[in-house]
Amino acid sequence: MTSLRIRTLTLTTAALASATLLTGCAGDVPMEAAENANDPACADVIVRLPDTVAGLERRTTNAQATGAWGTPSGVELQCGVVPSGPTTDSCVNVDGVDWIIDDSQAPIYRFEAYGRSPGLAVFVNSEHASGTAAVLDLGTVVKQLPQTRECVGLVDTLEP
Repeated sequence: MTSLRIRTLTLTTAALASATLLTGCAGDVPMEAAENANDPACADVIVRLPDTVAGLERRTTNAQATGAWGTPSGVELQCGVVPSGPTTDSCVNVDGVDWIIDDSQAPIYRFEAYGRSPGLAVFVNSEHASGTAAVLDLGTVVKQLPQTRECVGLVDTLEP
């Protein structure tokens, strides 16, 4: 009877340990592929995504031409978005990349690499990451996308 209790206790402990490990692992970040996610230029971007952005570790996603960092995700990227045309949104140049900033859903900020084709958008939850750090960390890969337009009337500072 004692060996049955020990065996039961051992199996229960192993099951609880396994459950703890499984729930501790973050799964894929659920995202949607952008309209033009199958553009070959997006593949060039995605294979070059950094392991960390704004101090957050990269995670896997469940959609083509996307990237995510942090648990919970503080930075998410979509390549293949329809590029914006002229806009009155703030535009900043960070290390050679023009970014338009949409703060209408704050604390989630949308940064679009303006004038790039295909379009690329980065969503930053300012409660978990710095928008400035995110666009700095992603600038090199964004430069893989051809630039067709530039911002006029750039804003001098980048906030969020």
